[in-house]
Amino acid sequence: MPSWGNFSFDGNTGGFSFTFTADAFVANGGEQVISFDVIGANTFLGYDLDSVAFDISCFAEGTRIATPGQEVAVEDLAIGDLVETASGRAVPVKWIGRQTIATRFGPAERLMPVRIRAGALGDGLPYRDLTLTADHALFIDGLLITAGTLVNGTSIYRVPLSELGDSETVFHVETENHDLILAEGTAAETYIDHTDRTAFDNFQEYLDLYGETRTIPELAYPRISTSRLLPRAIAERLGVAGAATYRAVG
Repeated sequence: MPSWGNFSFDGNTGGFSFTFTADAFVANGGEQVISFDVIGANTFLGYDLDSVAFDISCFAEGTRIATPGQEVAVEDLAIGDLVETASGRAVPVKWIGRQTIATRFGPAERLMPVRIRAGALGDGLPYRDLTLTADHALFIDGLLITAGTLVNGTSIYRVPLSELGDSETVFHVETENHDLILAEGTAAETYIDHTDRTAFDNFQEYLDLYGETRTIPELAYPRISTSRLLPRAIAERLGVAGAATYRAVG
């Protein structure tokens, strides 16, 4: 299934003008799917347009990222800026991906951002409320755990659509490797190829800079993307339902 982004209701993609009306946002396994009808066509550039899929894994606007000496809002980071990793290294930003998510049709849960209240993860983390998309992983107890997996309905919850308006803009930080940087003091992953760069609004900027996309090997930590696989100790500590009877991971 191809990944699509940066499209509009009356717009132009790949040099071809088109118009579509959206039916619904639905979840389909590991992908986010928009189902829609295209006026006067069932295919576009050879692709089946009944469902177009893309993944979204980003920080909300305003998220503060640790850099040497200060924290900087993610949207204010620039290519070449140094960001701090959880291991104490300083690594340069290779690219900042920017993506606009339309919310007016009521997106599937995995398109909705998750808010982690200050201190909800323990040890005073995050320092301030941390909002990120549900597929974005945090590093907890040696595991990469997606934010949506941690939802407990109280201190960690899905942000109501009423707060988002018709759309929201989210950002992803790409470094040379798959790193763990500090977002509001919490270890969170940088860009990994689970998200197709073509889904970002500024994908052309990436091509202009680097000529082609590249594959980034993933950190060698287990990834937890459902509460059923969440270790019991973490589930109980954070009050996450649905994991109490599952054996601990690792």
